[in-house]
Amino acid sequence: MKSVFKSIRPFVGAQNFTTSRSFYNDLGFEEIILAPNFSYFSQQGFGFYLQDAYVKDWIDNTMVFMEVEDVEQFWNELTLLNLPEKYENVRLTPINRLHWGSECFVHDPSGILWHFGQFNNH
Repeated sequence: MKSVFKSIRPFVGAQNFTTSRSFYNDLGFEEIILAPNFSYFSQQGFGFYLQDAYVKDWIDNTMVFMEVEDVEQFWNELTLLNLPEKYENVRLTPINRLHWGSECFVHDPSGILWHFGQFNNH
């Protein structure tokens, strides 16, 4: 293909749309409200759509990987947000070092698993 790709924007659901909107704003994403039940969240040109839709099997199997420049810095900033104390069901998993790089995990209020990772330099 010769087409130029400009972005990729996954659609994620929310068990409680209002809670998830608040969570992603606290996580540092900027929200653009597209409809009463549909928003676009972005951070530095990367983003996703959040919709007021919940299908347990879908949410339980949704994972998003977001590459960060420095996973240690990200983890330190993340833990200062106190998200598990503020939002029910939010879980943070510390950095795991693997052969390809390092990553930490965040389960959002609905259960979506976010991987925030840094690849090794090759």
